[in-house]
Amino acid sequence: MIYLKLFLTFFKIGLFTFGGGYAMLPLIEEEIIANGWMPMEQLVNFIAVSESTPGPFAINIATYVGSQVADIGVLGSACATLGVVMPSFIIILIVAKIYDKFKNSKTVKGVMTGLKPAVVGLIANAIISIAISVLFPESVTLAVFKTAQTYVSIGICAVATVLAFKKVHPIIIILLSAAAGIISGYLL
Repeated sequence: MIYLKLFLTFFKIGLFTFGGGYAMLPLIEEEIIANGWMPMEQLVNFIAVSESTPGPFAINIATYVGSQVADIGVLGSACATLGVVMPSFIIILIVAKIYDKFKNSKTVKGVMTGLKPAVVGLIANAIISIAISVLFPESVTLAVFKTAQTYVSIGICAVATVLAFKKVHPIIIILLSAAAGIISGYLL
């Protein structure tokens, strides 16, 4: 039954991911592709929409995937969303209850020291995977550099990165990037 599979898949994603929505991306990508729920191109579009809409990224992506995969989209969305949220909810209740007792423990400090770089690595993996899919949709070959759209995509990515480092508000970056994409779509 697809609804139970959606719940369990996103429960597993929520249970084994530390560091927020971006750290979930490699596992989300692996599970969605492995289950044959959608191709990578569609997933990248969902990631863009999930990032652009209000609310937590993990909830947004779970909701979108659930709506597309299940026969009854609303029920699929509810199952996937509940699945991704439930582990965090349970874990945070447990942690809140016992953290004060163990916060000075060498083991707890060691776990936190180990998790932080792992999260950075997972986020880096997600960035590289999505960048390759967006900037080089066919495959990474020299032929890709013959299309104007590749250069436009790389340019938008570079400008967005610079603007983000200059602390320009993300909404402005999203709007400027969307406008540049629309303009390039009409010109190319």
